[in-house]
Amino acid sequence: MDNGVKRQKTDHGGDVHKSSSYVSTMVSEKMSVVFSVRNEPSALVKALTPFQKNCINLTHIESRPLAEDTSKYKFLVNLEIGHEEDEKRFQTAISELKEISDKDCVKVLSRRDVLDVAHKDDEVPWFPIKIAELDRFASQILSYGADLDADHPGFTDDVYRKRRKIFADIAYNYKHGEPIPAVEYNEAELKTWSTVFTKLSTLFETHACKEFRNVWPLLVQNCNYNKDNIPQLQQVSQFLKDCTGFTLRPVAGLLSSRDFLAGLAFRVFHSTQYIRHGANPFYTPEPDVCHELIGHVPMFCDPEFAAFSQEIGMASLGAPDDWIEKLATLYWFTIEFGVCREDGALKAYGAGCLSSIEELQNCVCDASKKLPFEVPEIAVTKYPITTIQPVYFVAPSFGEAKRKVREYSSQIPRAFTARYNPYTQSVELINKRSNCVKMIRDLASEMKTLEDAVNKLED
Repeated sequence: MDNGVKRQKTDHGGDVHKSSSYVSTMVSEKMSVVFSVRNEPSALVKALTPFQKNCINLTHIESRPLAEDTSKYKFLVNLEIGHEEDEKRFQTAISELKEISDKDCVKVLSRRDVLDVAHKDDEVPWFPIKIAELDRFASQILSYGADLDADHPGFTDDVYRKRRKIFADIAYNYKHGEPIPAVEYNEAELKTWSTVFTKLSTLFETHACKEFRNVWPLLVQNCNYNKDNIPQLQQVSQFLKDCTGFTLRPVAGLLSSRDFLAGLAFRVFHSTQYIRHGANPFYTPEPDVCHELIGHVPMFCDPEFAAFSQEIGMASLGAPDDWIEKLATLYWFTIEFGVCREDGALKAYGAGCLSSIEELQNCVCDASKKLPFEVPEIAVTKYPITTIQPVYFVAPSFGEAKRKVREYSSQIPRAFTARYNPYTQSVELINKRSNCVKMIRDLASEMKTLEDAVNKLED
């Protein structure tokens, strides 16, 4: 997947993606506990006593009245567990907390990279609730963008390595809400972009889907897409936000599949800012700005595709590791290497196809194998990582693909349903009857607006 994947050169001189290992870079484990208690004198002191008594160090405390029950307060506490003894004390604290709060109102959100706790019904892998929490991922990258493998085209190029470090530092220090710093690309980088941009542009009219073709001239007009200019992420992000609510944020290196997919749930795409080495402009060992801006951005401007991408991200929140692997595979065969039918003809919509000349030609030719878009089969399909893709799953439409993904993800074993609130840019858990009632009221309001609009059309 994009920033949880690498690319390797093929025997044909083309490029494909290579899945990275899901490896933790964390020394200690960050955890969050959400619980509610009755609104009464000394409620906070009483709620925090189990943590204090068991010597659990809290790093953040948040509280607010429950919207559905004003007689209660909801608390969110963040903490870190560093070793086995901490774990024992933490479990004791949770048991004591359940005696103070309702057992069903205590939920532990944790990132378990080492400990196997799948048997604990109270725990799900940690995931961000607020969009600003994506900042945490900056320190959890699997490899730093400035660290190049020995077989990387730029490994012995000191100038290129220094440039990569500049890009990586920008991403590492970026925080949500800040404008993405502009980059002044040098002559060599502009030449590489021009070579890739010019060659790919000749294929889009015949090989790319209509959604891509519709947006491409708008990017040329509004974001200065042309062969002589590498668009700035901030300008592109703002245009993207106006189109579908998606935004870009710079990333310093490869993310785990779980972290990368979580970003999609918030309609955030982690994008690289550096460009491939100019020694071979049609090959890159990892995603670069050509892949992101040419392959991904045009499709994220399409409402149906944006909704489909977010659907995969939402499905990943709190999912077990085996389901993360399935969703990552689903991402691979859709957002990266997706193909659809358009008036009977095959067209590419995946970024891995749209940003690779050889892949773009291969995915629509008769020689490559095409299969129907059946999510259960896609999710367990093995794929090669050192050759051009031998099989593509053809979607009849993004709407149908989204429906099937939602149907499939409903099987993920988790004790809650999540929805994204675009007004607060946060994830809401629908895990109580009161939450469902509130959601029904919101939908009823939307239906009333729709009814009013239909009545006016009839008049």
